[in-house]
Amino acid sequence: MTTTHLGTPPPPTTRLAAQARALTKTYGAGSAQVHALRGVDLDLPAGRFTAVMGPSGSGKSTLMHCLAGLDVPTDGAVAVAGQALHAMDDAALTRFRRDQVGFVFQAFNLLPTMTAEQNITLPAALGGRRPDPELLAQVVEVLGLADRLGHRPGELSGGQQQRVAIARALVGRPAIVFADEPTGNLDSTSSAEVLGYLRRSVRELGRTVVMVTHELEAAAYADDVVVLADGRVREHLVAPDRARLVAALAGPGATEVVR
Repeated sequence: MTTTHLGTPPPPTTRLAAQARALTKTYGAGSAQVHALRGVDLDLPAGRFTAVMGPSGSGKSTLMHCLAGLDVPTDGAVAVAGQALHAMDDAALTRFRRDQVGFVFQAFNLLPTMTAEQNITLPAALGGRRPDPELLAQVVEVLGLADRLGHRPGELSGGQQQRVAIARALVGRPAIVFADEPTGNLDSTSSAEVLGYLRRSVRELGRTVVMVTHELEAAAYADDVVVLADGRVREHLVAPDRARLVAALAGPGATEVVR
């Protein structure tokens, strides 16, 4: 994949989209115990594109799942859009995820019998709402989907399907969008296309995107990079150049990431 630089990143902001304090996640017990997260402290600024990197087993996906309210930490606290997730019951957390959090996954997760437009507006429909027509039109324009809205997923390329998934994540005006290896099933051309659109959603729509990735070229599209190792934050880099990013990734397991 060829690295593409799409303009100057927005300046860091003091407004936070998500925050973690002393975040710990442990699986199993006794000799089988696994410490996925070990006291993570992290501030994710609003209106920026942050990549989360690290070798396999570093805690990337666990961190994202805890921040998104998909998993419950063993200890510590998470706040998203200023709201403490640990203070919510299951029903409140479900509503919060629906209204405040967007998700983009590696496998697209589109319903095959629905058109692109129906897939995009499905979360709003499930919540008994209609998406803002102006925002829907803006998202469709930014993502280049205007001529694909009537197509079903099977009639779209992988890159187009992922753009539909991004649109679905954006039209509800979430406080934060989490993308878990969003280019993992795409070729290099489609990957560059999708990453460019994620970046445009931050620049032109003012969204906050947090992307888990193991690909150095994908992280180059982000404004900031959080590097995890052994369940801890090794580095939190603001607008790093390639040399700084490679240096931060150096160490045990680096060959799994830097490529």
